[in-house]
Amino acid sequence: MNHVNDHSVIRQLITTHATWAVVGLSANTARTAYSVAQYLQKALGMRLVPVNPRSEDAHGEKGYARLADVPGQVDVVDCFVNSQRVGAVVDDAIAEKDRLGIKAVWLQLRVIDEAAAQRAKDAGLHVIMDTCPAIEGPKLGY
Repeated sequence: MNHVNDHSVIRQLITTHATWAVVGLSANTARTAYSVAQYLQKALGMRLVPVNPRSEDAHGEKGYARLADVPGQVDVVDCFVNSQRVGAVVDDAIAEKDRLGIKAVWLQLRVIDEAAAQRAKDAGLHVIMDTCPAIEGPKLGY
């Protein structure tokens, strides 16, 4: 069965101040992850946790190599990796769900993995797939 985004979940995630681990966010200002994370931080008031292989800091926040390295709470895992790699990120989110308090995974625009989405749902996580907070937020007036 194909995943269908729940617009009430999108609204809840966009309007609730939370901590977003942005997987794929680095200091590279040319990457889409950088500008979308800036929108999350500045327009929506979210706290960011950059997650990237080099543990690069971004937007004034300390970076970590993996979700398993993040010491504090994470509410949403925002996935800026390609569809072939996102399943592993979702599995990491599932594995760290209880320790970090993860409530949702957000697979960015054109990032699609139906099996990973189902695994996340089966683990009790909200799933948003193939869209972007910087697209959905303005639709809601943010």
